[in-house]
Amino acid sequence: MSGMKTLALISVLALPTLAEAKPPLREVKEIDDELYYIAIANEISEYCPSISGRRLKAIGVMWGLKSKANNLGYSDTEIRAYVDSDTEKDRMRAKGEAYLAQNGVTYENPNSFCTLGQKEIERNSAIGVYLRAN
Repeated sequence: MSGMKTLALISVLALPTLAEAKPPLREVKEIDDELYYIAIANEISEYCPSISGRRLKAIGVMWGLKSKANNLGYSDTEIRAYVDSDTEKDRMRAKGEAYLAQNGVTYENPNSFCTLGQKEIERNSAIGVYLRAN
């Protein structure tokens, strides 16, 4: 009988843990936002020949984000699913294209990427820290 009481007590104590489900990684602002900044910086560096991406910095930050996600309880499999998700890639692309358009950037005018990139570098913005002028 004592074993049954212990088992029941453990079950009751475990319920709050089960109820506290992790939010999708896209809702973890400190991770999703940083990946967004890196993606925008990458796009700027791809289209603007006078600006380079600070790739080693971005890689280091991404390793840190992975570690942070692991510390928040996300498995490597969950992280990989988020990063590889076509839905998430489409969402990030749409968000990025909206930002670029709001800042006058068009794919038909590669110089517009340079203008925005230079502005981000000068402001030392969250995007600008991943860029450097050549």
